Amino acid sequence: MNQIHFALQVFAALAVVLAATTVCGRLAMLVKQPRVVGEMVAGVLLGPALLGAVAPGVQAQLFPADVKSTLYVLSTIGLTFYMFLVGSSLDHGLTTGANARKASVLAVSGIVPTFLLGAGAALLFFDSLSPEGSSLWVFMLFVGGALSITAFPMLARILQERGIANTPIGGLTLVAAAIDDAVAWAFLALIIAVGASGSPSGALRTILGAALFAVLMLTVGRKLLAKLGERAERDGELSRDMVAVILLLVLLAGWYTDLIGVFSVFGGFITGLAMPKSPVVRHELETKLSDLNSILLLPVFFAFSGLNTRLDGFGSGGALWFPLAVIMLAAFAGKYLGCGLVVRAQGYSWRYASAVGGLMNARGLMILIFINIGLAYDLVTPEMFAILVAVAIVTTAAAMPIYRASLPDHLEAGADVRTPSPVR
Repeated sequence: MNQIHFALQVFAALAVVLAATTVCGRLAMLVKQPRVVGEMVAGVLLGPALLGAVAPGVQAQLFPADVKSTLYVLSTIGLTFYMFLVGSSLDHGLTTGANARKASVLAVSGIVPTFLLGAGAALLFFDSLSPEGSSLWVFMLFVGGALSITAFPMLARILQERGIANTPIGGLTLVAAAIDDAVAWAFLALIIAVGASGSPSGALRTILGAALFAVLMLTVGRKLLAKLGERAERDGELSRDMVAVILLLVLLAGWYTDLIGVFSVFGGFITGLAMPKSPVVRHELETKLSDLNSILLLPVFFAFSGLNTRLDGFGSGGALWFPLAVIMLAAFAGKYLGCGLVVRAQGYSWRYASAVGGLMNARGLMILIFINIGLAYDLVTPEMFAILVAVAIVTTAAAMPIYRASLPDHLEAGADVRTPSPVR
């Protein structure tokens, strides 16, 4: 009977999460924001920020500790498969030649200044916002790394919706965001290895284990999976058994990377990168895996993030407002100015430079994944977690207004996006 009661609790929690994220997602779209912004807000509203403050008894009944543990497991599975789909959707053809060089420069221009500003902000607030016993360097690395992220999947969706994914500026921005994300996950693996292993030898084992997994998966694994792609191309679909093999591979990769201390999303992402770039495989994976994952499991992650987001420090006394302002400024300025100036230097107009700077500030789901992993490994305090959630929501929500203000429709549709005299 207890198991039946627990199952009812989980079903009720999932129903509330699905309803809240769906409604807030639709409301976000009505005000011309990406759906993910509304889903992020919904997660926070289900936490102590609103539901816990207005109806603490209801929230406690909906999300008791054992239900939260179940939501954590479901969200981890969802995140692992989400990162697998992100990796499998990357177009390796875009990462070669002159386009790759320009995109790499753009990616670096967004990562380096944002990382330095974020690390500086972390140094400033180390005494008040770092976990007890935390290393200064690990805290600086984590905050700087979190702010350096750009949400590649959300950016891809925005560019596709606007019909500019295949334009020079769209392709440049998209590849730069993909590079940003790949660097971010490698960086997070390194931070966790150093910060959570407890010893230099433990960190070395974690780093070597992650590197060995990545090398094997992207060499031997890619060659073996290429045969699966060839069969899918011949058959015109992925059979049930082939999908089962892929799911098993993702789960094993997530299990292994979790086991060595890198977190399962790294395993999912690397496995996705190893998938064959077959149109049939891509279409079948998107059709068979995307809806359940994005409609149900990822909203569970937003809810779990919201349940961990406490806004006490923003109330009476407002102790977190100043750190929030500094970190928000570091996050925005690093991406907007760093990316914008490089785009301008590559010969695009100031309007396009501003548009790219705004888009590269969209951190979306990716930073939430990053900081939730940090919270799980005690790399950040609940107060810093709340600040970074606010940064995630605000910078993501600001991306499209900045883009539209920089590039109105009549300019976006223009044939020539370059300046008359390219800047050298």
